[in-house]
Amino acid sequence: MKNLITTFCMLFISLSAFSQEIAYQEKKDMTYTSNGDAYSRERCKIDIYYPAGKKDFTTLIWFHGGGLTGGNKEIPDYLKNKGIAIVGVGYRLSPQVKVEDIIQDAADAVKWTFEHIAEYGGNMRKIALGGHSAGAYLSLMLGLNRSYLADRNISTEMLLGIASLSSQAITHFTARKEKGLTEFQPTVDELAPLFWVRKDAPPILLITGDRELEMVGRYEENAYLKRMLRLVGHPNVKLLELDGYDHGMTYPAYPLLLRELENWTKK
Repeated sequence: MKNLITTFCMLFISLSAFSQEIAYQEKKDMTYTSNGDAYSRERCKIDIYYPAGKKDFTTLIWFHGGGLTGGNKEIPDYLKNKGIAIVGVGYRLSPQVKVEDIIQDAADAVKWTFEHIAEYGGNMRKIALGGHSAGAYLSLMLGLNRSYLADRNISTEMLLGIASLSSQAITHFTARKEKGLTEFQPTVDELAPLFWVRKDAPPILLITGDRELEMVGRYEENAYLKRMLRLVGHPNVKLLELDGYDHGMTYPAYPLLLRELENWTKK
């Protein structure tokens, strides 16, 4: 027992020393859009949190949740001080703009990151997309429908992976609302990640809460997305269900996200 306690103490000291060796910096409210209207200038901003003095680090572009109707850019506390950079993205919201416009904003933020991350020491070949709920939906739409990034001269093959925490896989309920549909009228069209399944998409991590506690059909949507990706030959898609957790399952999911991010980086 004494040796075990000593081992844990040494591990704690080692981890503490590691965290102290790396200094982190944060820059806020940088505009990433070329749109000149006041609402775009207000919403289309990013914060970047990165390990200063470190080179070749991995970057996670993080899209916030809020149903595409609310929320603000964020850098989750749990993801800080983990040796990676996080780019927290703000975007315009419905009903001021359409869901298609919001996805375009997200694509512009990815373009900004590819063009500028090297200035902070990052590697443009180590950029992953991630988000919770509506943010996860944006990540999947960008990674599966290759046209959004292709229009910005970025191939989805350059993405390290997609970390989706409790996304909708069918057409987002806010997009359905634009057509006069309710959340209980499931639809799969061009604004559904499921519409764009393909075998050559980036690696994908899907995490949801407990199927009995999640929002309407959220686990089942993700299970179907995984199944369809496998059927078309996608080699690297993983689905995790967090038993006992509802839609706000971000903390149990964050460590799993970081582990998968490390796995992608090693390949």
